[in-house]
Amino acid sequence: MAAPSMPEPKTPLRAAARPDDSTLRAGSVTGFALIDEASGICHDLCPGVTMVGRGSDLDLVLTDPSVSRLHAEITVRGRYAYVTDLGLSTNGTRVNGRPVGRRRLRNGDVLTFGAATFRVVAPLEEPESPAGEPDTMELRAVRAPDLTRRERDVLTALCRPSLQSDAFVNPASAREIAEELVVTEAAVKQHLLRLYAKFGIPEGGDRRVRLANEVVRAGFIRPAPPRPSGHAH
Repeated sequence: MAAPSMPEPKTPLRAAARPDDSTLRAGSVTGFALIDEASGICHDLCPGVTMVGRGSDLDLVLTDPSVSRLHAEITVRGRYAYVTDLGLSTNGTRVNGRPVGRRRLRNGDVLTFGAATFRVVAPLEEPESPAGEPDTMELRAVRAPDLTRRERDVLTALCRPSLQSDAFVNPASAREIAEELVVTEAAVKQHLLRLYAKFGIPEGGDRRVRLANEVVRAGFIRPAPPRPSGHAH
């Protein structure tokens, strides 16, 4: 009797040998795909968001050491696709050799994460951008809200791990922030709730990570070096 089959892991990508571009556009769910320039492997992109990086739980896992654990995301919406650099990578994301924060992807673009390079396959389209939207956009400017001194302390402690590592690491937990600031964890959580509201971070997912992303990308918080172990507060 055959052993029961294990459920396949959820992934929005399908890897295959390099196909003819016209065949790929006709056979792909969205018409968008990435071809690894080093291996020739093709990855179809499905609707929605594809997370890219070295993290083993991401949608497109890259092993190149120049790629951050959580490096970028690619969003496919209908006939359009955009790449967004997540801002926590020292090596950045490039399209056709140019560093980008967010950029619309077109057929033939060369997309680079760190040193990992892909060629974009996309549906043929009209040359102009939709509704006059520019192809390349700077990262959305974050307008710094009015913060109390303690809220700034919480943000500094939250973002410290991200700014002290070449690759993405998770921001500090509420407990770690509380230990650094010598306050209760409950107090930190209350400060975080107010910060989510001030920076417009909606509910859902890991709000701490999204808050840290927003703050780090904007260069709003630049933590000082960590205190030596045993330093008096």
